[in-house]
Amino acid sequence: MVAEVFWADMRTEKGKNLADKVERLWRRAGFDKIISNGDLVAIKIHFGERGNLAYIHPALVRRVVELIRQQGGKPFLTDTNTLYVGSRSNAVDHLETAIEHGFVYAVVGAPVIIADGLRGKDYINVPINLKRFKEVKIASAIYHADALVVLTHFKGHELASFGGTLKNLAMGCASPSGKQMMHSDVLPVVTEEKCTGCGRCQEWCPAGAITVQHKASIDPEKCIGCGECTVTCPRKAIKPNFKSEPEVLQEKMVEYAYGALKNKINKVAFFNFVMHVSPDCDCNSWNDAPIVPDVGILASYDPVALDQASLDLVNAQPVLPGSILEEKGKAGDKFLALTGYDGTRLLAYAEEIGMGSKKYNLTRV
Repeated sequence: MVAEVFWADMRTEKGKNLADKVERLWRRAGFDKIISNGDLVAIKIHFGERGNLAYIHPALVRRVVELIRQQGGKPFLTDTNTLYVGSRSNAVDHLETAIEHGFVYAVVGAPVIIADGLRGKDYINVPINLKRFKEVKIASAIYHADALVVLTHFKGHELASFGGTLKNLAMGCASPSGKQMMHSDVLPVVTEEKCTGCGRCQEWCPAGAITVQHKASIDPEKCIGCGECTVTCPRKAIKPNFKSEPEVLQEKMVEYAYGALKNKINKVAFFNFVMHVSPDCDCNSWNDAPIVPDVGILASYDPVALDQASLDLVNAQPVLPGSILEEKGKAGDKFLALTGYDGTRLLAYAEEIGMGSKKYNLTRV
């Protein structure tokens, strides 16, 4: 099976601004047919951790809201609470962060609902009966929505290699307890020679697993494997250490993505915004310089093909001077060079369990 993926580049002119291009992609892909009159439509998005500015611009999100309303749908913006300590670990802080980043009704034209409730306890156990999980914990507002539009900022990810639609569905639609289930094979370790004992990792650890006495130390009995310390350390002194192969985490993520879509047959549309391709996830409280030039926006009904096409386009770009990847030169797989992890098992396993196809036709819009 060959999937259809539609791509709009970054070139703009009168009558062809980026919001117009979002609409063209929507119409060319035929996304109108996923919306029925009166549908409650979840727009799954990442609002960005406080201090991060790489998230999708609210003005582009508004165009999607308008397109949904034209079909009689009732859109709302949504995301789930985080496992780690930060500005999105409960619904109050999460909503305040979304507001600070411009996701307010006056801008986007839709309300914001935190999908798993006040403290991340509002979820549905969805049976999937796959290799890693028999059931997964999907946020209730996403599960109960009639249709789903997934808007993803495509970027690097410190554990999964890259973060695209599949990652957005997996970590982004899971409750915090579901996120912990996916991370359970990761136990970070401290490289003492690099550690300065600054204590930032201890401050951000949600499990109280880190103590600092001149150097940081992680208690493996308390560690929940969330990986927050690996991206918080300013000296890069903490690295992920997988109890099993990194591919296990990727397969777990795919199964959660599968669970998020299970009751949404023919009711889901996907966009990847391959712009400001930052080396790390938007969950960080900062965003580093992009590693490649902006590619544009892609859309498809097939999440596997969409991520594969986005990955291929990123890998075809030159490395940007001044980025963290500059010293890598002409890296073939830029995210492998960046993180040390091969993210292609994510795509292969998703294809194996029937979520889509890695083969695609790319049509420029």
